Amino acid sequence: MDSSELEDLTQHINDKISGVMKILHLRTLAKDPDKRNMLKKISQDLLSINNLLNQFEAQVNQQKEILKSLKELEKLFEEDVKQAKHLKENIPPHMPRKGPVQSSAAVQKTSQGPESNKELELSKKPSKHKDCIREMLFITTAEFENIPAYMKGRFTYDQINNVIQDINKAVVCKYKILKQSLKSMNNATRKLYQRFKDEECKETKGQYFIVDADIKEFTQMKVEKKFHVMLNMLRHCQRLREVRGGGIIRYMLQ
Repeated sequence: MDSSELEDLTQHINDKISGVMKILHLRTLAKDPDKRNMLKKISQDLLSINNLLNQFEAQVNQQKEILKSLKELEKLFEEDVKQAKHLKENIPPHMPRKGPVQSSAAVQKTSQGPESNKELELSKKPSKHKDCIREMLFITTAEFENIPAYMKGRFTYDQINNVIQDINKAVVCKYKILKQSLKSMNNATRKLYQRFKDEECKETKGQYFIVDADIKEFTQMKVEKKFHVMLNMLRHCQRLREVRGGGIIRYMLQ
């Protein structure tokens, strides 16, 4: 046995002896009534302190769980902020943009005087053509993802919604003419009006539709193979259906 082991053994024996001496001393104190009452009070205080420590430990554990939840919530919030920033910086071109907000001074100026009030009242009246002419809804990202790959090919989400934007433009232009009075039309507009009427059939009564000639007339879009592929996707998404007859293909909004 080397010296270090002997020292450890000696220390261990001394600790044991010290512990026995303390126990004997406490037994001696316990025989004294005054000391016994004091020991009981100390014991009660120790129990109270132990209960408080247990409560503190429970509170600390609870706060740790709350902190953990808050950190997870903070992480989710940061992800939401990143997504919102990404959406703000990548708004699809076909989505409508919010116009400039009118200042309070401009509103006050507009509201002054009977003529200004009349102009304000007229500006609040809804546009007859805008409210009455139906337009095709844009494709959502979920709908776009559900289009079969063989049909979608390499076309993008923005491309198909750009086509919808052009179709809506053609629809609005066409039906604005159809809602005009004949007396207000020039010769070119009258010819368009008559063509529109000739292209109508029993199935299109009360419905909104366009033909290839309308796309060429009112938009810069080329009526070619790519355009008809887009139309297939729009039919798949139930945005329009074809009505054939008289050698004309009518694209009717659904």
